[in-house]
Amino acid sequence: MASRLVAAAASSSSLSSASPLARLISRRGLAGAADGHGSAKVPLWKDPLNPSKWKEEHFVLASLSMWGVIFYGGYKLFSGKKETKTEAASPQA
Repeated sequence: MASRLVAAAASSSSLSSASPLARLISRRGLAGAADGHGSAKVPLWKDPLNPSKWKEEHFVLASLSMWGVIFYGGYKLFSGKKETKTEAASPQA
C-alpha cells in the first residue's frame, strides 16, 4: 500500500501549490454524524418510555433482552417438572 501511495505521488503530473502527499489524505465528505437532521437519539435510560428516541444499539439490546425473557419464561412454564410427593410411611407405635 505504501509503495502504491509513493508511486501515485511521484507520477502525479499536475503542478499545484499542495504537496503530493497532501492530496492523498482521505477526506470524510459525507460521513459526519453530527448533522442535525432528525431528532437527537438518547440512551435507553434517559427516556425509557419512548423507544423511538433510543439509540439503535440500545433498542437492539432491549429487544433481544425482551425476547430472551419471553422464551425463557415460556420454556420454564411449559417444561415444568411434575413433582410427585411420596410420603414415607409413618411408623405406628
